[in-house]
Amino acid sequence: MDGTIEFYGRINAILKDSDSVLDLGAGKGSWYSLDNCSYRREIRNLKKKVKYLVGIDIDDAVLENPTTHKNMTMSLKKIPLENNSMDIIVADWVLEHVLDTVEFSSEIYRVLKSGGVFCARTPHKYKYVSLFASLLKNKYHSKVLKFIQPQRAEQDTFPTAYKLNTLQSIKKRFGNYKNFSYLYASHPAYYADNQLLFKLFNWFHKILPTVMVSEIFVFLKKNEKPSKNYSS
Repeated sequence: MDGTIEFYGRINAILKDSDSVLDLGAGKGSWYSLDNCSYRREIRNLKKKVKYLVGIDIDDAVLENPTTHKNMTMSLKKIPLENNSMDIIVADWVLEHVLDTVEFSSEIYRVLKSGGVFCARTPHKYKYVSLFASLLKNKYHSKVLKFIQPQRAEQDTFPTAYKLNTLQSIKKRFGNYKNFSYLYASHPAYYADNQLLFKLFNWFHKILPTVMVSEIFVFLKKNEKPSKNYSS
């Protein structure tokens, strides 16, 4: 139940070699060198499968990302790309950090071509990891994540908001899209590299309600006819 293989497998299924793709929140691409699973790296590596792949992030670390054709930083909540310029936008572990959902959804709509697809992976608001993170102040997240997920790069830790982390909130904010989003319960990722903890969390995954162990895999196709209310 590997969430990365599931998520990027879906993306690979819709990719065309003529596509222009935005990796929004691309970071420094540390997975490319740290992931020891060659199959997972290959299915996640979109660079050689499309015409153009740009990585954009608010952090300057994105400029070091080797998995894209070009990298850019963004500020003032604006994506530095032209209107209707991307066939696919991928936002992997980004939605949980979005504070201004109206501005964010407006920018996605502006940049995505008509008929284009917005793909995102994010933890459900009521997943046990999200609930625990919500109880902590954001300033403590880095220290806790360093313990429970030692392989995670410190630069990849950002404040969380969980404003777009239910199927209902996504449907409401992105109402002018064809919505193919669903819940997916992947294997535990936060277990401090301890196999006993992994088995314990795996058992929790079997007995807890679905929303408490799932991520949301977001797949939204922009309607051919634009709506006047997409940013409302």
